[in-house]
Amino acid sequence: MSLLFDQNLSFRLAVGLVDLFPGCVHGRDVGLGSADDDVVWEFALHGDLAIVSKDGDFHQRSLLSGHPPKVVWIRLGNCTTDDVETLIRTHSDDIRRFLQDAESSFLALG
Repeated sequence: MSLLFDQNLSFRLAVGLVDLFPGCVHGRDVGLGSADDDVVWEFALHGDLAIVSKDGDFHQRSLLSGHPPKVVWIRLGNCTTDDVETLIRTHSDDIRRFLQDAESSFLALG
């Protein structure tokens, strides 16, 4: 399982974090640049991807629907792309454990 970065995060994250999460993609690079949450959810579900987003709606949906897909919720306010990348790098082991955990639906970081 790899990561799908939502449109509310920079496309640079998929490029900058590929060393830690091979196969990660950004929504804009797979035709989801302006897609609604339902389309993003289905894409992640069928692509074996975890959604990484600052959007609390994905967190709520994961509580209601469970997984797959899993959701990594970035809980940083106004911040730079570098701040988000640093957060993900700092918690990369936590994210990997989360992705392998059969029970967990979401992981909040920030």
